[in-house]
Amino acid sequence: MKTTLFQIDKLLQHHVSLPLYRQIYQRFIQAINQGILRPEQRVPSIRALSSELQVSRSTVESAYALLLNEGYLEARGQAGTIVSPRLADRVLQPPETLISSSIDVTSISLFDSASSIHPSPYQLGLPALDLFPRKLWNTLTVKQLRLQSRYMSYPQPAGYLPLREALAAYLQLSRGVSCSPQQIFITAGYRGALNLIAHTLIQPRDQVWLEDPCFPPSQHFLSQIGAEIIPVPVDQEGMNISVAQELAPNARFALVTPAHQSPLGVTLSMARRQMLLAWAEQNNAFVIEDDYDSEYQYDGRPHPALASLGSNNVLYIGTFSKVLTPTLRLAYLVVPPHLLTRFNAVCHTRQDGCPLLQQAVVTDFMQGGHFARHLHKMRTAYAQRRQIVIESLNQVFDSRLRFDIPAGGLHLLARLAHYEDDVALAQLAREHGLGITALSARRLSSDCGKGLLFSFANETTPENALKHAQLLQKCLPTTSRTSN
Repeated sequence: MKTTLFQIDKLLQHHVSLPLYRQIYQRFIQAINQGILRPEQRVPSIRALSSELQVSRSTVESAYALLLNEGYLEARGQAGTIVSPRLADRVLQPPETLISSSIDVTSISLFDSASSIHPSPYQLGLPALDLFPRKLWNTLTVKQLRLQSRYMSYPQPAGYLPLREALAAYLQLSRGVSCSPQQIFITAGYRGALNLIAHTLIQPRDQVWLEDPCFPPSQHFLSQIGAEIIPVPVDQEGMNISVAQELAPNARFALVTPAHQSPLGVTLSMARRQMLLAWAEQNNAFVIEDDYDSEYQYDGRPHPALASLGSNNVLYIGTFSKVLTPTLRLAYLVVPPHLLTRFNAVCHTRQDGCPLLQQAVVTDFMQGGHFARHLHKMRTAYAQRRQIVIESLNQVFDSRLRFDIPAGGLHLLARLAHYEDDVALAQLAREHGLGITALSARRLSSDCGKGLLFSFANETTPENALKHAQLLQKCLPTTSRTSN
C-alpha cells in the first residue's frame, strides 16, 4: 500500500520557528493517531520523502530518528521502515501543536495565544520567528540524535545535568543569580515550573499576591489549584507592596514579574524590591519571580533579579520562549538550597519534565557560544523593530493616542480615554487581521485604565510597520481622544 503522505507537504510551514523535522515528526504522529497510518504499514524511504517534500535528507532523517526512538516506527532492514506493530495495543497521545502554549483554553479570548502558525501583526507572546536559527538547530539536533541510546532512557527528574550547569553559569553572569546546578530544575514550560512549586509548597486556600493587571496564565493556574488570589495594584514602580501588606499581610506567596511587568511593562523599583524581600523574610513567605522579558533592555541598565538580592525566599522562573521559541516548552526553576530536599522528592514522583533530546540540543546551543550570539542578534533586531514601530505609530496617530514605551520587553501600550471600549476596539482590530490585545481584559479588580497592547517582535520593515499602523487607525473611531 503506497503511503499518500497525508498531504504533509502542504502542511509544512517554512516560516515558523518550529524546525521542519519537528513538523514532519508531528504529522506522522497525527496520521498514526488518526488511523491514516496503520501498524505494520510501510512508510516512504528517507530519500523518497525528502524528494517529495523538497527538504534535505538530514531533515527527514532527524524526524525518522525521533519516531524510531519513541517507538512509532520500526526499521526492518532492506524491507524498509514500518509503523510499529506494537502500536496496535498502545494508547497514543495526541501530538503537540505547531506552536504550543501553556495557556488554558478558557483564556484564549483574553489575550494572544502563541499557538498560531501565522502570527498576526502586533501579536503578543511570540519572539521574532524569522530570526530563529533553523539550520543550526537542525544541525545540532542531528548531532545529538547520533547518540540515540542516550534518549531511550528516562530523563533525570530534575533535568539534564549539563544543561543545569550551563544555566547556572549563564544566570550568574547575566542576572547575578548565584546558584549551583543542583538548585536548578528543568520544567515543561512556565506552567510546569508553577506546577512544581504548587505540588511542593502551595496548599489550597493559601493567599497569593498577584499583580493587577496580570499575566492571565498565572491567574488561571492559581485559580485551578485553589489558591486565594489577592489582586495588588501596579503603578509606575511596579506592584504596590504597601497596599499588598494592607490587603493580606500574612499571605504565603507573591507572584511578580519585576523585570518588565506583564502587561504594563514597568520595572519594580529597588525600594519595592527591598520591601518585598523584607516582607517575605519576616513572614516566612515566598516570592515567585517570573523573570519575564528580562533579556531585552533598551534604555538604561537592567535591575538585578530578585533572586540575586534575597535567594532564601525567592523561587526564580526563567524560560526560553522569548529567546528561542515557545515550541521548546522549556523553562527552569531555581530554588533556595534549604528547599532542595522537598523539591527533589516531588520531582522524583512526577516525571513530567521536558524531553531529554530538547534539553541536550539547548545545552549544545549554549555551550557552543551560539546562545550568546543569538541573544545579541535578537537584542539588536528588537531595538530596531521597536523604533520603527514607534515611528510608524507616531506618524499615523500624532497625538490621538498616548503611548507607554517601556525600557525593555517586546510590547508597547497605547492608552485610550476611559470612555472608550478597548475590548471592542481590540476585537475590531482582530477582525482586520491585527493581533491586538485589550489592556482591561487583564485586570482583576483595580482600574488600570483602557489601552491596547501590541508586540513589535515580528515587525520586520518600516513599510510593513506603517501599513499596520494605518490599518489600526481604521479600527479606531474618529472621535478617539487621549486621556490626560
